[in-house]
Amino acid sequence: MSDQTKVSPKITFFKWGKLEIDGYDAPFRDVKLYPGGAREWDWAETGTRHVPGIQPADVDELITNGAQVIVLSKGVQLRLKTKKETLQYLDDKGIEVFVLQTEEAIKKYNQLTEAGQPVGALIHSTC
Repeated sequence: MSDQTKVSPKITFFKWGKLEIDGYDAPFRDVKLYPGGAREWDWAETGTRHVPGIQPADVDELITNGAQVIVLSKGVQLRLKTKKETLQYLDDKGIEVFVLQTEEAIKKYNQLTEAGQPVGALIHSTC
C-alpha cells in the first residue's frame, strides 16, 4: 500500500481515559494517529507535560507517516497546552492544524478521515 492510499484509522469510542480505534483490539489512553496507523502516545518519549504542552517532537511521527492535516487535543478540561514553537513548526511545513478540546478534536479528526484527508492527531483522553 503506498502512502497515498493509507487511510487514518477512525476513533470509534471515547470516554475519560479510554479511546478505541478502528482496527485495534486494545484501547488507548492517549493516542497518536496517522495515515496507516495508530499507537499509544507516551508523553515520556519527548518529556511532554500539560504545560508548556505539545512539542514539535510530538508531531514529527505524524508528519513522517504522511499527515498533511493535524488535529491536536487540548484535553477534556483544556489543560493540555500546545507550544507556540509547535504551531510555527507545522506552519513552516505547510500543515494545517486544528487545536481543539478532546471531544471536538475527535469529531474533527473523524470528519477529516471520512473525507479521505491524510490526517494525523494527538488525542489526550483525560484532563
